[in-house]
Amino acid sequence: MGAELVINAASHETRIALIENGTIAELYIERTREKGIVGNIYKGRVIRVLPGMQAAFVDIGLEKAAFLYVADVFDAIEEYESLLDEGKKDHPVNGVQPAEGHQEFRPLPPIEDLLQEGQELLVQVSKEPIGTKGARITSHISLPGRHLVYMPTVDHIGISRRIEDEGERDRLRECVERLKQNGSGYIVRTVSEGKSEEDLLSDMQYLSTLWAEVVKRKDKAPAPSLIHSDLDVVQKVVRDIVTEQVDRIVVDSKPDHDRIVQFISTFMPKMKYFIELYDEEEPIFDHFGLEVEISRALGRKVWLKSGGYIIIEQTEALTAIDVNTGRFVGKHNLEDTILKTNLEAVKEIAYQLRLRNIGGIIIIDFIDMEKEVNRDKVFAALEEALKGDKSKTNILKISELGLVEMTRKRVRESIGRMMCEPCPYCEGRGYIKSKTTVCHEIFRELRREMLDIRGTKAMVSVHPQVADLLYDEERRGLEELEKRFKKRITVRAKPGFHQEQFEILIN
Repeated sequence: MGAELVINAASHETRIALIENGTIAELYIERTREKGIVGNIYKGRVIRVLPGMQAAFVDIGLEKAAFLYVADVFDAIEEYESLLDEGKKDHPVNGVQPAEGHQEFRPLPPIEDLLQEGQELLVQVSKEPIGTKGARITSHISLPGRHLVYMPTVDHIGISRRIEDEGERDRLRECVERLKQNGSGYIVRTVSEGKSEEDLLSDMQYLSTLWAEVVKRKDKAPAPSLIHSDLDVVQKVVRDIVTEQVDRIVVDSKPDHDRIVQFISTFMPKMKYFIELYDEEEPIFDHFGLEVEISRALGRKVWLKSGGYIIIEQTEALTAIDVNTGRFVGKHNLEDTILKTNLEAVKEIAYQLRLRNIGGIIIIDFIDMEKEVNRDKVFAALEEALKGDKSKTNILKISELGLVEMTRKRVRESIGRMMCEPCPYCEGRGYIKSKTTVCHEIFRELRREMLDIRGTKAMVSVHPQVADLLYDEERRGLEELEKRFKKRITVRAKPGFHQEQFEILIN
């Protein structure tokens, strides 16, 4: 079974689901008020240079200043290629990175030699603002087309690493070398495999015209200002994801349907017959059974078919995934049960990482396995399961404690952080103080208040459930305070109070 692209477009939100083998594999969401900015080009102004971090903050007109790392200023070819689907090389460590065409390392120039406060420069957003961090930007402008990515300021040709046939790589390189202008560069995208010279030339002409428009706007615009806005989520997904492996595209919006038909008729004419306009009364995501999968992607616990389960916990710095046997008891022995649970968890973890778009540092706590051969099986299965993930991943071997450390390239917010917000009741902690703990805090505060303030009565206002506990199991504590300080204590239930909230009034 091939892949399907299901597009739900509304005035306030657009959702796109990539379905592989009958299951939702990737989900893209763009809201009108929160439109993504990755790929946008801005004319910015440097507002602060940080030598200690070898970075700078740049005002590009957003709420938060954007972050520009020294490697994104220096002419590093690797940074261009990291924007593409062939994967991302590791960032330089301690300001050192490989020179082009060499294996040895050379130091980067200091950021203070490259930028000064007040300097204006053209930059492109490479990562969305995530959490408390501003957008990550680069001065290496790249304009993606269907088959090529144009690098107007560097003379370089790169080929997607996903094109493995050496003969095809050589053919594509020779075509681009013959067609491109001196001083410009291109990266050949994976979808270019097998394409003709005419297809590549058409992309080059379109991208060259687009760059000329960017330069014209930059010369006239003040800083900070938006110079070029990237495609919306529908056009971007069709451009980057749709290949001959996609059997059909189903969309419930006539304007978006027409735009997709026009795009595919231009760049992929063989596929135009697979685009369908959905006009049924039932919502399109309900029709394809996708709402249930999306709700499942927001849950903390994910059950496995065997009865085991995984727990996914996202923090500011990393994501922790815990594997448990749950109700699965196995048939032979404990080691065999653990191995089967871990192998089943591997597939689910790879699927959830892709569906939830979880990035950054990820720690997976597999169930401890005594045999090294079993640990190797689980690790090999994890590597295999992640091969279908377009985001670059780096995995370290399973430790003796059963832990796997890995990273996954993060460009945009995860589905959980995009669709949810911290609980206002627990302030995102996931737990609150127990009613008994609150009662004991009230007792300690009453002792302080009664020692310092003269009066005959004390009024304690609390959450109704805390009030019930003070009148029942914790009544003895109140009576002891009344006897000790010779003051009457009255408890009043306030339905609008947070469980941890209380007020004490003595008069």
